[in-house]
Amino acid sequence: MPLRNLPAPAQWRSRTTFVLALAAFAVGLGNLWRFSYLTGEHGGGAFVLLYLLCLFVLAVPVMIAEVVLGNYSRAGPLQSLRDGADRSLRSRGWVWLGALASVTALLLLAYYVVVAGWALAFASSVHAGAFASASLVNVGEFFEQLLLDLPRQLYWQGLFLLALTAVVGCGLHRGLGLAPWLLLPGLIALLGVLVRYAMAEGDLSATREFLFSAQLLDFDLRSLQAAMGQAFYTLGIGLAVGVIYGAAAPERIPIGRSVIAVALFDCLIGIAAGLAIFPILFAHNLAPAAGPGLLFVAAPYAFGNTAGGELFGALFFLLVVVAALGAAIALLEVVVQALCSCLPLRRGAALVVAVGLCASAVVLLSASLAEAPARPHGLFVQLDRLVGEWLLPLNALLLSLFVGWRMRRELLRACLYREQDGFFSLWYGLLRYIAPPAIVLVLLTAAWSRWWPAN
Repeated sequence: MPLRNLPAPAQWRSRTTFVLALAAFAVGLGNLWRFSYLTGEHGGGAFVLLYLLCLFVLAVPVMIAEVVLGNYSRAGPLQSLRDGADRSLRSRGWVWLGALASVTALLLLAYYVVVAGWALAFASSVHAGAFASASLVNVGEFFEQLLLDLPRQLYWQGLFLLALTAVVGCGLHRGLGLAPWLLLPGLIALLGVLVRYAMAEGDLSATREFLFSAQLLDFDLRSLQAAMGQAFYTLGIGLAVGVIYGAAAPERIPIGRSVIAVALFDCLIGIAAGLAIFPILFAHNLAPAAGPGLLFVAAPYAFGNTAGGELFGALFFLLVVVAALGAAIALLEVVVQALCSCLPLRRGAALVVAVGLCASAVVLLSASLAEAPARPHGLFVQLDRLVGEWLLPLNALLLSLFVGWRMRRELLRACLYREQDGFFSLWYGLLRYIAPPAIVLVLLTAAWSRWWPAN
């Protein structure tokens, strides 16, 4: 694949900006509708310990590899793979991994824009009191009507996409570098307010039993699959965001310790998100759920039937929008840089093309939902499964093989020179010998569950 030689991106001035940017991307929607639910469904405290093990033994080493690749080449995903292959005397065919990661980022970006548009619509409706004293049936009908109303969907999604384009259009320093300084404090403040509200109005004892008690009867082989899948999903491994942010990271940054700090922050946000929503659900005897059913049916019903729910429900959906925006900024930047590398486009033109591609995918997804909102195997659900169960693990596997087995060890050590020899050896061993077979296990388990489901 012929690539243009682009100048190295400007670097951020501080390590804090790098950590905040990577953390804003990692928080995403996975923490809001997956982590707490999986914890409760798979044994509570036992699942948390297994998840932490998978996160720091499997996911963090692969994320460090992404950042190292970008930091070494000081270029976008495709150029970084080309340069890493050239300087390690390997085939340039690995560049196609960058193309696959960029396509995956575009697909996930469209998914995020759709969900963020729904969240904006619900924030407006909750604040207006549309769900005051409503039943679950009423809320479900409202959500279905939203899915059937294509112009209304596209209106809210267009607002989100416009804000996203404005941030990325401001460039590396004034856009990608400044946004995390605003988004993360806002996200933490919103979470803090919602957790305090949930503790005052919700059922804390049921939440504690669901999230933190060790229910070993619910802990089985599926728990291992869920823990590994969530560890990779929550850090967004395989989307080349680590490459983008690694290229912009300042000199002399301790990459390993910075990624570990991001992973710890991500864990805390996941737990806080559970404490912000599940007490309210349990107070209304609602069964926990994951995905759109949690955010757009159970949550509006719970807030609509709780004192002060109009304000705090609107804040909850604003939290969803902020989390989606932090991740979407990084995903759009990946697509923009990939287009700049492959096509004779300046950054502004590449941004227009990337937004156009994303908007087309959003319209296609929204139109498919408008035709059959309740269809269990529709395009939206299939996209979620394709990205989460297949593309992310596949990209992570190929990346770990390239960095761990094809790049020269001395090149990697030069990027991690701020880390101790013991840390480097541990990371290198995990990347080469532990992460690849574990990811293969995730893919095989997903295939087994897909084609030979349990009766």
